[in-house]
Amino acid sequence: MRIGELARRSGVSVRSLRYYEEQRLLTSERSPRGQRHYREHDVERVLFLQRLYSAGLSSRTILELLPCVDSPSLANAQAALERMEQEREKLSAHIAELLRTRESLDEAMAAARRHMLEEAQAPTAACA
Repeated sequence: MRIGELARRSGVSVRSLRYYEEQRLLTSERSPRGQRHYREHDVERVLFLQRLYSAGLSSRTILELLPCVDSPSLANAQAALERMEQEREKLSAHIAELLRTRESLDEAMAAARRHMLEEAQAPTAACA
């Protein structure tokens, strides 16, 4: 399939697909005219890359993890596992910070609601 079809099927822009190739996260075959051609399994590959990006992983980190995904072996599995554990710890810390931020926002919203209720219930001053 050509790049436009992969973009449509994966929901990713053509520009992103070119970037993935530039970063060596995705490969394509080239036609004699230089057009990119992808395989069926590249749709799942792109969706997998999107999930990793969404989780906050960088291109460099993803590139370090891909050998374990592409060719699992004892040699690269240990290094990849250690790297994934580091990324998981970073994600957990980020999630905890997001939860604290949401709690602070909830508290601020509750205070604003209390203030609005108090203002609505306060007696109005009589005009003289």
